Amino acid sequence: MALDLSTSSAAKLEPFLLMAKSAKGAGAAKLIQDATAAQGVFVFGELLDMQNISQLEGTDHAQALALLRLFAYGTYDEYLKQKNTFPSLNQAQITKLRLLTLVSLSLSRRIIPYKLLLDTLQMSSIRELEDLIIDGIYLDILRGRLDQKSQQFEVEYAIGRDLTQSGVESLLESLQQWSKTTATAISSLDSQLTKIATNRAAEKRNIEEHEEQLQANLKEINEKGSGKGWAARGGSKPSASGFGPSLSQGSNMDDLMEIDEPKGAPMSPQGDSKTKKAFKMLSGSDKPRKRNRF
Repeated sequence: MALDLSTSSAAKLEPFLLMAKSAKGAGAAKLIQDATAAQGVFVFGELLDMQNISQLEGTDHAQALALLRLFAYGTYDEYLKQKNTFPSLNQAQITKLRLLTLVSLSLSRRIIPYKLLLDTLQMSSIRELEDLIIDGIYLDILRGRLDQKSQQFEVEYAIGRDLTQSGVESLLESLQQWSKTTATAISSLDSQLTKIATNRAAEKRNIEEHEEQLQANLKEINEKGSGKGWAARGGSKPSASGFGPSLSQGSNMDDLMEIDEPKGAPMSPQGDSKTKKAFKMLSGSDKPRKRNRF
């Protein structure tokens, strides 16, 4: 995974950009040599865009311009294949070009075997290779883990390098493809969320309808159970007083007023005049009546 260069790295290129505004010819070529050897400078695109630097094309100092392009875009193995195209490199430049090559490999691979690194960087020992990787980690241009048991370098991140015109077009194409893939994924997620919301709403409606039907059934059962209960007890509802059958249903008042008197005694009202009068009103007659016998 690539990260942007730190502010400090860009700041280290700034002095060379200022000098490039006035440097020409041999001075511009010398400036390129210094910039490619300077510690902490790992990007060169802005320097390449300077007018005095680009004017070295087709002059006696064209090799210096080719060298700057190599450090901006190229790798150490490219240098080895075309040594005659570039000026000779000092040890600081060789180390930096190897570090830049390591960065390029880290941008394209998650795990890099030691064998590939040894062949590409033309190093003779694993100890030398691991020292170079550790230097890159301290310079904060890459990060990862040295797996000595498996003989590989596991990349966590690396800085980005300058891009050629074709590299910019390839990056743009990758970004466009990523944008399409992201849009498709978002559309699919939206569709899934809408489906989930619809299913939840339908489930909620079903629960509410089920609850309403349950309450209606319970109400109906309660009403039917209440009617059967009174029917089992004689088919009449309670009177206004709450005791016994209602007078409005034609109950026999004589039954209500039945008095258990001694055998042979006549049924007649006893007590004072008020009691006799009440008895007469209820019975409809002031004559004594015989007691029902069973």
